[in-house]
Amino acid sequence: MKKEIGLWIDHYKTVMVSIDDEKEETREIHSNIEKHVRHSGGLHTKDPGTSPGSSAEDMSDRRFINHLNGYYDAVASLMRGAASILIFGPGSAKIELEKRLEREKLDGLIVSVETADKMTDRQIVAKVRGRFS
Repeated sequence: MKKEIGLWIDHYKTVMVSIDDEKEETREIHSNIEKHVRHSGGLHTKDPGTSPGSSAEDMSDRRFINHLNGYYDAVASLMRGAASILIFGPGSAKIELEKRLEREKLDGLIVSVETADKMTDRQIVAKVRGRFS
C-alpha cells in the first residue's frame, strides 16, 4: 500500500490529493488567515513607552507567523504515512512547508517542490495523477 500525496499550497488554502492503491481523495485545507499587509518605509507609529519590536506592525507580523505555523502543522499532520510527497504552488508557502517537513524528518519523502500558478482543483488532480502514474 503506497500512499502518494501531491499538494498545491499558498498561505490561504491547500488542495491535497492522496493516491493510495488506485483510490484517490481530494481535500481542501483553509488557513482562515486574514490578508497580511506589509508596511514599508520608516513610518511606524509606536506608542510612547513601548519597547522596540512591539509596534502594532510587529505584533501583526507575529500573529501572522503564528497562524501560518498552525496551518502548516495541520497540513503536515495529514501527510503522515505518505511514501512520496509533491509540493507545488505560486508563492513562498511551498518553501515554508518544505522547511517544516525537514524539521519533522519528512523531507526524504519529498520528490519535488515546484512553482505553479493558480490552478483549478481538476488541474491539481491531473498534475498529481500525472506525476505519480
